[in-house]
Amino acid sequence: MYGQELAEVYEIFYRSRGKDWPAEAAQVTELVRARCPEADALLDVACGTGAHLQTFGKLFGHTEGLEIAEPMRELAHHRLPEVTVHPGDMRDFDLGRSFDAVVCMFCAIGYLGTVPELRDAVRSMARHLRPGGVLVIEPWWFPENHVEGYVAGDLGRENGRTVARISHSTLQGRATRMEVRFLVGDRSGIREFTEIDVLTLFTKDEYTAAFTDAGCTVEYLPGDPTGRGLFVGVRQ
Repeated sequence: MYGQELAEVYEIFYRSRGKDWPAEAAQVTELVRARCPEADALLDVACGTGAHLQTFGKLFGHTEGLEIAEPMRELAHHRLPEVTVHPGDMRDFDLGRSFDAVVCMFCAIGYLGTVPELRDAVRSMARHLRPGGVLVIEPWWFPENHVEGYVAGDLGRENGRTVARISHSTLQGRATRMEVRFLVGDRSGIREFTEIDVLTLFTKDEYTAAFTDAGCTVEYLPGDPTGRGLFVGVRQ
């Protein structure tokens, strides 16, 4: 997933449904500073195209990103040439430094396939926090929230390009399998492509245990920014 075709249109259809990356980054910053008022260095794990990272860069003195998908990382570099965006896997990365805050937004954690992988990722993120630093993770849906056969549709238009997106979700084991079809039109013509996303429906207890195992306190804040809530912890 997150190949070149998707990376190029990724933000268009989410903006069409009202996603506000700057507002979300500001909200997360408030949560971090409420627990660590002096926080000034932040790492954005699975930072994608750098849409959150752009605002974090205005709110923190030092920011870095981590992104496994090269097409997304290239767009982040283009958007934020002065910010280091590392290639890396959230399950086992080592940047050789610590931060006051580590965040992992927009359900990226859901792309991990097993509970051990979830625990490895949370442990890797917590390892990059100084004592008293804050870890914020936006989960995918919990198992009880899955809606079998759910269909979503979006239509976005920006800068002469129109993007239509339709997704259909089914249960695959203990994960949501989304078949996502895109239709993209611009002056060069019309093209279409399909992405298959598989996101694990981890339980609330599994997230909580991963934070605790990584040496962090943990609280779950339901609701914002996308209805799935946030897990927030502080490294002990």
